[in-house]
Amino acid sequence: MRSAFIGLVVGAGWLQMQAALPAYSHLFFLLAVAGLLIMATRMAFSRQVRIPLLAAAGAIFGFAWAALFAQHYLAQELPREWEGRDITIIGTIDSLPAYFERGVRFNFAVENVLPVDGVVPSIPPKLALSWYSAFNPDEVQAIGEIRPGERWKLTVRLRRPHGNANPHGFDYELWLLEQNVRATGYVRPAQAASANVRLDDFVFSFNNVVERCRGWLRDRVQRTLDGKPYAGVIVALVVGDQRAVSQADWTIFNRTGIGHLISISGLHITMIAALFAGLTFALWRRSFFTSARLPLILPAQKAAAVAGAAAAMIYVLLAGSGIPAQRTLCMLTVVALALWFGRIASVSHVLCLALGAVVLLDPWAVTGQGFWLSFAAVAVILYASVGRADVPAYSGRSGWRIALGTATMTQYAVTIGLVPLTILLFGQTSLVSPIANAVAIPLISFFVTPLALAGSVLPAPLSDWCLWLAHFLVEQLAVGLTWLSGFPFTVWTAPIPAWWMFALAVAGTLWMLAPRGWPARYLGVFAWLPLVLNVPTHPRPGEMWVTAFDVGQGMALLVETERHRLLYDTGPSYSPEADGGNRVVLPYLRSRGIYALDGIVVTHSDTDHAGGALSVLKEVKAAWLSSSLPAEHPIIAAAPLHRRCEAGQAWDWDGVHFEMLHPVADSYENSKWKPNARSCTLKITVGQQAILLPGDIESAQEGELVAGNADSLRANVLLAPHHGSGTSSSLPFLRAVDPEIALFQVGYRNRYRHPKQEIYDRYGELGITRLRSDESGAISVHFGRALEVTEYRKERPRYWYGR
Repeated sequence: MRSAFIGLVVGAGWLQMQAALPAYSHLFFLLAVAGLLIMATRMAFSRQVRIPLLAAAGAIFGFAWAALFAQHYLAQELPREWEGRDITIIGTIDSLPAYFERGVRFNFAVENVLPVDGVVPSIPPKLALSWYSAFNPDEVQAIGEIRPGERWKLTVRLRRPHGNANPHGFDYELWLLEQNVRATGYVRPAQAASANVRLDDFVFSFNNVVERCRGWLRDRVQRTLDGKPYAGVIVALVVGDQRAVSQADWTIFNRTGIGHLISISGLHITMIAALFAGLTFALWRRSFFTSARLPLILPAQKAAAVAGAAAAMIYVLLAGSGIPAQRTLCMLTVVALALWFGRIASVSHVLCLALGAVVLLDPWAVTGQGFWLSFAAVAVILYASVGRADVPAYSGRSGWRIALGTATMTQYAVTIGLVPLTILLFGQTSLVSPIANAVAIPLISFFVTPLALAGSVLPAPLSDWCLWLAHFLVEQLAVGLTWLSGFPFTVWTAPIPAWWMFALAVAGTLWMLAPRGWPARYLGVFAWLPLVLNVPTHPRPGEMWVTAFDVGQGMALLVETERHRLLYDTGPSYSPEADGGNRVVLPYLRSRGIYALDGIVVTHSDTDHAGGALSVLKEVKAAWLSSSLPAEHPIIAAAPLHRRCEAGQAWDWDGVHFEMLHPVADSYENSKWKPNARSCTLKITVGQQAILLPGDIESAQEGELVAGNADSLRANVLLAPHHGSGTSSSLPFLRAVDPEIALFQVGYRNRYRHPKQEIYDRYGELGITRLRSDESGAISVHFGRALEVTEYRKERPRYWYGR
């Protein structure tokens, strides 16, 4: 059956790469084929025949099963005609609320929808809502704290699921689909006394009970550790809610390779299950608390198995049921069932059963990085330990030395075994992770987590003492991790490898981790050479690549020549810890193996252009920064070398000519100029082709450029000024530029309604090809012998896009 479960994973993964879903009739046909293949395996006596048949049946079934899930979830969609309209709904708070500086976010289970103008809107049953305090601070303050399980009547505005689409970026639309959230939106300010009111304090359901318990535990931890720097870590270990862990802390945890511990991991669940199983076993055998002879009713081993599995299930529910938690629960459940029925289960069967169970419950799990890391880590440990006769190596040693040697070998196997996968998924791996994990694993697993769990349920003052001690230990650990993360060699980085590089590295890893006596195990390291020597791709001489990122309502473009790279604007600020820099630009640069920029241009101070600059400057070495920012701006303070952008500046990189056309030097002395009017306008020319990047200049500045030298504006590609606003893209300017292609970097249903319809139509009337980031995703333009344009959503189509 192991081959069937592996096939199941392959089939579910294959579906997630499809541009469209098969029809129901095709899916039922595939299920029938899978059934016939399984029946055929019973008639096949040869193992060589059974295994391929089972794998094929599993793959076909996995494909069809995942498609049925997707069909069901996608059927619950918000009609386009109801986007952006006020709708009054009644339902319950369906998740732990997440508070942030501008309000609160939560999932909402819809129970009833009130008519709008006599028509009842068709609304998906589960929504992701935000309640912004900026809209009505008095109202948000009056409602107090929002708790899971409460029933509310709310007036909301919704939109269909939509997220930024960039290479190697987070797929928000897929994440929403996996959560069965088919619309997002925000709560509107109350227009009447009956709007936005709490109807019931608690509505009973299994999910509401679980979420209310999670909320109660989180509140206890936050009250005790109020103001403590690592309170978010303790919350993450108790209820799996990682949203309070700061981005700066995540950077340190990931650089030192212990990020997997800052959550309810498989190790923590196994420890809790073992604790309860051992306690039940001891008490059951003695039965000192009752006159009944309990072992005669139920063997102590079975009672311990039930207790351990039950404790694991409760902990997983409190954890929010993440992939590592699901995997561990499935494995523990299989072991418990094997003990109950008196059947011995091999570890490989247990792992494959857990693998199949996770995918059956959540077919989209195969798209998550945690899925592959979680199961790969266990698989590596099993490969490097199970069935190997290593006892002679430890003969004559004491128990603690044997345990230490086993732990060291396990850490070595995991560290080496996961290198190819972490490079494939993240483009980097921590070189100090063995040292960091050697300290962090026992500290977090055997001290911090038990103390945090005890502190969340014990009465005061015991709870306070436990939580304070757990926080103190995390704080001391963080000091050491911060020191470790500061070394330049802490992280090894490389471009995302090609499939053959990854496959070769995996083969070499298996060779290195082979049992003792395997010939020349050290030769496996040579299979890593393509991975280690992999270098970033770059344009050929005389060519240029331009990537216009999908950052929402903002601007960010990467310009590449043969040996140089320039970032033009850095995207918007989304929140105090999230921006276009760390959410879009940096992940793309890391995936390409780019860790230095030859220049950055920040056109002006508006946050939709400068919002990600500090994040980029913090993580990437930049030679210089050019901008129209005021001298006291923090971006200038963070830049290694700053110069004002002024008309007339020019330079050449690898046969590509860069020329700054605006603003003029005198504009900096005029305080009446708005930041938009002083946007750095850059023209880049390679051969007979050119692109014009005008930032947010408006019609007045366009007129000055046309009057100054209209011929210098001509370009094949134009970045639409000011996102296509009604105050830019004047007709004389467009005629002077005479572009073939116009790029509109705009957010989906943005509040400014960019691009304005009349402006967008103007481009069309002039015969200009129009590309929008909210429809195309990231847009790549290759300047060479011909102009080549690729749109990310078309180049990598997925069935959930636009749904």
